[in-house]
Amino acid sequence: MAIDPTFAVGGPEWQVGLQEAPAAGQEASGRGFGSMLADQIEQLSALQEDAAAASRSLADGTAGDPASIVMAVERARLAMQFASQIRAKAVEATQDIFHTQV
Repeated sequence: MAIDPTFAVGGPEWQVGLQEAPAAGQEASGRGFGSMLADQIEQLSALQEDAAAASRSLADGTAGDPASIVMAVERARLAMQFASQIRAKAVEATQDIFHTQV
């Protein structure tokens, strides 16, 4: 079944920052889970700061496109909800591990 090109969606607001796995024979760059987590938290912080700046520009009346501001705020809200869900699942998993009887 062919993909209908009219459903193609582009633009920076639709990009997901997936990291590619190293190819066979290549070593990982030595970065661990902690550094990946720190990078993602920095990206979340940047999204929050961008949304706050966009909201301030809308309140000041200097905003050019209200739709882009709504997109920035919604992107930041969804990213924060996602981070909150990941945190909740990590806490739940940690509690399950600690309650496991050996």
